[in-house]
Amino acid sequence: MPDVRSLPVPDGLAGERVDAGLSRLLGLSRTRAAEIAAAGGVRVDGREVGKSDRLVAGGWLEVELPDPAAPAGLEVVPEPVPGMVIVHDDDDVVVVNKPVGVAAHPSPGWSGPTVVGALAAAGYRISTSGAAERQGVVHRLDVGTSGLMVVAKSEHAYTVLKRAFKERTVDKVYHALVQGHPEPTTGTIDAPIGRHPSADWKFAVVADGKPSITHYEVLEMLPAASLVEVHLETGRTHQIRVHFSALRHPCVGDLTYGADPTLAAKVGLTRQWLHAVRLGFEHPGTGEWLELTSDYPQDLAAALETLSAGYR
Repeated sequence: MPDVRSLPVPDGLAGERVDAGLSRLLGLSRTRAAEIAAAGGVRVDGREVGKSDRLVAGGWLEVELPDPAAPAGLEVVPEPVPGMVIVHDDDDVVVVNKPVGVAAHPSPGWSGPTVVGALAAAGYRISTSGAAERQGVVHRLDVGTSGLMVVAKSEHAYTVLKRAFKERTVDKVYHALVQGHPEPTTGTIDAPIGRHPSADWKFAVVADGKPSITHYEVLEMLPAASLVEVHLETGRTHQIRVHFSALRHPCVGDLTYGADPTLAAKVGLTRQWLHAVRLGFEHPGTGEWLELTSDYPQDLAAALETLSAGYR
């Protein structure tokens, strides 16, 4: 059953946009408040209002909050994920080591396991902020990328971490094995990313894309590839994969973005060699810096060993 909240609009919210006012009044994320309004769930004095309408002091506000257990269209299915390890857990956040083949949350066209579903299956209660199917998710890793991912458990943590990611105060460090030898060996890739002009299921460097900045340093040069440490300043979808592909040094195994299929087969990879090795952020509850690390999973470690031994 939907949860209906009825109350007068406080004087302090007079003139506020509906989405901003609901966010302050009910502790929702602004995105979630906008989604509720778009679904027709907000009325003032009996009249349905949109997210950008303005609140009037003393007006009678009714908000219909959807049942978080049954989001429209996309359902969170509690499903254990073998190999997903909890590396940190407290009242505010849970940090997981996500295996390959697992999505962050349900999405159209994806029927496989998710981090949100795995946490639900394990009995974790996470933040209800954000879209219903993305509860607690403040950043994402691609299905084909493994490594560290933080999920907010409290509403306060969700708000603080979303702001931290937006303000770029989170330290997101990846290791990538890329084809060839990037020159210079230390540099910054500053190139806008948007939908690919002829294949909208992937992304590309395009003139009208969103600003995207990737910092990198080559850690080791191998006969056919280089192990690179990557620091993300922005967090666009497929950012590392797109940027290195644009440099003509795609991630080993990343056939979507131009990797050599012969090399991928030689090292036994069926996905891109990309792993989120380190995640650091100011803890939303204590204010102290929290930093966690993750070892390479078996498939990436084996591929690296094969290349280190020499590829002919």
